[in-house]
Amino acid sequence: MAPSHPDLTSFKALSFDCYGTLIDWETGMLNALHPLVSQLPPAHPLKTDPPTAAMQRLDDIASEHQVRTPALPYNELLVMSLSDLAHELGIPLPDSISEPFGNSVGTWRAFPDTVAGLQKLAKHYKLIILSNVDNASIAATVDKQLSPARFDAVYTAQDIGNYKPAHTNFEYLFGHAKKDLGIDWQQGELLHVARSLSADHVPAKELGLGSVWISRDGEKKGGEGVGGGLDKYKDITAFEWRFDTIGQFADEVERQFAAKTS
Repeated sequence: MAPSHPDLTSFKALSFDCYGTLIDWETGMLNALHPLVSQLPPAHPLKTDPPTAAMQRLDDIASEHQVRTPALPYNELLVMSLSDLAHELGIPLPDSISEPFGNSVGTWRAFPDTVAGLQKLAKHYKLIILSNVDNASIAATVDKQLSPARFDAVYTAQDIGNYKPAHTNFEYLFGHAKKDLGIDWQQGELLHVARSLSADHVPAKELGLGSVWISRDGEKKGGEGVGGGLDKYKDITAFEWRFDTIGQFADEVERQFAAKTS
């Protein structure tokens, strides 16, 4: 028998974090970081620690910049963060590494379950992206990596002038979803879907927005990734649903809508 999940059929729209939820952020970031990390000596901690260690350190630096320079587009902020990491490691950073790195986000691939899952979900909801990246990167992702799935609205940190987990980003989502799409989150019409506990589910709980955790192994020890593990955030976050993947979430949505109409 299929596991029991609370009702998902009452919502009219889904808002998604994109990178880490729909797009394989970690693989893309690790590949983009390789030209820098490959210069480290074999015994360096960022080579002997888990493979995600360099990525997590870069994300920590980027998060600091997001707070200090919230209006800086993500592709530029990424290059600045990489430069800081290279300086910290004592490695030269030629333009041949930094410029491709900043422009790599739009080339990162979708998870295998993402596109088919989005196409199923689009039959039942309006689909919205709320992302921390810049407009050029998200446009490339939507047009190339997520096609033929389509979104009814895309809102970015560059549009908002701020980065999640700031409440400003979610307030922008609420206002524009209502103005652009007629979706009223206060009437329970919007559900947020995300991988990152720190950037998405913590502010969702603070604001009273229902959410779905696409955990992608984040519930397992060692699978936490950049978005944080449940052990760290369990006391300050909440989500009403958890699925391993977008594909599993979409299958449960289909099951519930089918049961409701049968």
